[in-house]
Order: sequence, then structure tokens, then C-alpha cells
Amino acid sequence: MRDLAARLIAFELNAGESSEPIESAALRVYKKLRQSISAFAGAAAFQSLAFRALSQVQSEVPRLWAVQVAEDGSLEGLSDIRSQIDNDMDLAGEEGTILIARILNLLHIFLGEALTLSLLRDAWPVTAFDDRSSGNGRKS
Repeated sequence: MRDLAARLIAFELNAGESSEPIESAALRVYKKLRQSISAFAGAAAFQSLAFRALSQVQSEVPRLWAVQVAEDGSLEGLSDIRSQIDNDMDLAGEEGTILIARILNLLHIFLGEALTLSLLRDAWPVTAFDDRSSGNGRKS
């Protein structure tokens, strides 16, 4: 799931337009997951899933203890960690990849591979899942 999370983040990084506000690719992935899963199962279901994933990640990434999941599933407290990160992006680097991978892993556990991939394909084009574009040539 970490490879898939990294591919989605890389796709968003490459798809970012200069006219968009500065925001990390991982946060854009999170928002797309939130939208897709909320449309499928409701905002409360996504909020619960995101809360569980964040709880798991916080033990690995102590800097994310300041982050909370709001009732609508959005992330609160990211501005509190900006000062701890060397750039202006939220969920920069490995922290974002770990969080997205945990959400994907929980989706896989609860919904299975086929439904998880179906939800992802609703939010991203097929090229986001193409291993050849990620450079590793493997399937996850």
C-alpha cells in the first residue's frame, strides 16, 4: 500500500498547477480520498477511517500528534506542524505517504481490493496506477 500511496502522491505532484494554492500532493490525495469515500459511504464513515489511520500513524510520526480529524473528515492542526517542517507544505514527505498508505490499507481490509481500487479509479485516472509511470515496473 505504501507503493500505491507514493504513486498517487507522485501523480498529484506532477499534476499540480502553478495557479493552485501551495498545498502538498499528499494533502490533495487525502482530499480526493475523502471526497470519493464520503460519496460512497458517507462523511462519518470517512471520518472514522481517517481517525483510525491517523491514530496508527501518530505513534510512528510524533509530529502528527497536533493533527486531528474534524467531523467532516478534514484535517485540523496542520498549521501547528508547519513550523516543524522545513517547507511550506502540509503532510510533507514521508509523513503524508505513511498516512495515505494507512488509509489505503484500512480500505483494503474493510472493503477488499476490488472495491478499494474501484473507489481510487473514481478519483484518479488509470495512469495514476500505471507502474511504468512510477518507474518501478512492479504491481502492488
